[in-house]
Amino acid sequence: MSRFPFVPSDEPIPGHPLPLLYNLVYCSTASAAVDAAAVDEIVAQARRNNAAHGITGLLVFGGGVFFQWLEGPRDNVSQLFTNLRKDPRHQSIVLLSEDEEIRERLFPAWDMELVEPPQIRDVLEDALDSAQDAGNEKALRRMLEQLDAGALRMLQQPLP
Repeated sequence: MSRFPFVPSDEPIPGHPLPLLYNLVYCSTASAAVDAAAVDEIVAQARRNNAAHGITGLLVFGGGVFFQWLEGPRDNVSQLFTNLRKDPRHQSIVLLSEDEEIRERLFPAWDMELVEPPQIRDVLEDALDSAQDAGNEKALRRMLEQLDAGALRMLQQPLP
């Protein structure tokens, strides 16, 4: 895998009290070899690596589908996404959204948190209730809209 660039801290940008954060949301189909142990290893690996690269986020896995929100420095998140595209555990990766915003992190304490599909709405609504800036509210509402529109319905399907 490629090396990540230097990790900048979440320093506010000049003239604004909040940092510039890049976020990326994607979904992918798990390869046939992915089971619960493989998902646990993915989460453990993310927890080991993401904090060192200034990346936070959440991972939802259900019905053989990954849905992930990543946020942090643009170069680091972009490099991680490049690495994920090469990872044989992920197939048919679809980029759902990407944005760069001046805002606080949505999930500042989660270097990578695995959320079960039935809890995703509660997690997003709790984050929305505690959001303290308009950028976070916008991003969370966008994810809830995708959930309501059925874009993430495949997460609710049982594994074959």
